[in-house]
Amino acid sequence: MRENRKTLVGRIVSDKMDKTIVVEVETRKPHPLYHRIIKRTKRYKAHDETNQGNTGDLVRIVESRPISKEIRWQLAAVVEKRRMAEVQPEEIGAELERPGQGATS
Repeated sequence: MRENRKTLVGRIVSDKMDKTIVVEVETRKPHPLYHRIIKRTKRYKAHDETNQGNTGDLVRIVESRPISKEIRWQLAAVVEKRRMAEVQPEEIGAELERPGQGATS
């Protein structure tokens, strides 16, 4: 019976709650008359026992028994971690303010 669980893949948009994440799942389907692709998003609250998901991560969630009033999904796996740019201020030409020097005009 556990093999028939639904699975969804989406991005974490909030991880501010303890052991709970909000996952936004995007579906794309053609409009019935105009045949243009329409994007729809839906948010699911999922249980994250170890708090391993962070905002921006791509995750897989699976259907589970009701854990609370709104939580009916569990985090199955982190598919892709959020990519953060590691850029030093000097690389983009920005100057750092040194403490105690203040702005000089």
